[in-house]
Amino acid sequence: MEKIVLGMGALRLFSGTIEVIAAILIIYLGTVERAMMINAGLAVLGPTVLILVTTLGLFGLAGKISLVKFALIFIGVLFILAGLLK
Repeated sequence: MEKIVLGMGALRLFSGTIEVIAAILIIYLGTVERAMMINAGLAVLGPTVLILVTTLGLFGLAGKISLVKFALIFIGVLFILAGLLK
């Protein structure tokens, strides 16, 4: 297995674990205020993991895809982030 694929999977596994822990905390704490605080923290985690996993993937594809496709992927990620932040 390629190291980059392992890294991408590990990041997603880490992110998923954090999401499950956050869900358990939301249920355990039982208040809307605390749930919103936890959810706000997750709103930062999601795009961060997206950027990191995409960056790893692009490093793995470097040299295998054309510069135009590389640029299109990068622009697509920027659009996703712009949509999340607006």
